[in-house]
Amino acid sequence: MTVAMPLENGAPRVVLSARGLRRDFGGFTAVKDVDLDVHHARVHALIGPNGAGKTTVFNLLTKFLQPTHGTITLLGEDITRTAPDKVARMGLVRSFQISAVFPHLTVLDNVRVALQRPNRLATQFWKSLSSLDTLNGKAEQLIRSVGLDKEANAVAADLSYGRKRVLEIATTLALEPKVLLLDEPMAGMGHEDVGMVAEIIREVARERAVLMVEHNLSVVATLCHHVTVLQRGEILAEGDYATVSEDPRVRTAYMGTEEASR
Repeated sequence: MTVAMPLENGAPRVVLSARGLRRDFGGFTAVKDVDLDVHHARVHALIGPNGAGKTTVFNLLTKFLQPTHGTITLLGEDITRTAPDKVARMGLVRSFQISAVFPHLTVLDNVRVALQRPNRLATQFWKSLSSLDTLNGKAEQLIRSVGLDKEANAVAADLSYGRKRVLEIATTLALEPKVLLLDEPMAGMGHEDVGMVAEIIREVARERAVLMVEHNLSVVATLCHHVTVLQRGEILAEGDYATVSEDPRVRTAYMGTEEASR
């Protein structure tokens, strides 16, 4: 069942927001005056050439870095000075935080381990492994939702690269994120795996906000509702893909005329 999308004044609700975001490293400004709104049930792409500041913005939003100036709001609460572990518990989860799957565990066991924290089992290390059996139902549901049910008992090390990335998404979803940040989810994938993962992200975004850094512009064009283009740490352009791809500044700075016109 599709969850109804909360609206504010007829528009999707803003769940993650940044205003005047800036980060200085000595005399170098990596991010300058970035304003960003991420909406519930929308896929938002953050794109730009290498060195544009995309990773720094991700690190600021997830509080791995503190901003030099600016504010960050999650679900209406100011998290500018909040610790990263608390931000994650509030529902802002970045994919690489659990991206390294346990290669010698099965798909099912990887997801069961990831489910320990939201089910308050993470610190109960004295309990036997069988105590995780209570998580089987939820784990199996998550595995089905990303299309890994046929590989539930497969060892993670035996999965293809694309299927491992899908498993990473499943373990990330186990933390019950309200806002999901994905850092280049299609990197290194073949065409078939890209299509599969794009569809999974589309389904994931029906019930939560997704902000992703992605270099595959075909994916951005077909999957993302909103695109923010960074250059040298500043917002160069934003809007839907059709709008930003026609911007001559974007063509020059990042996409190139031929790529932007596709």
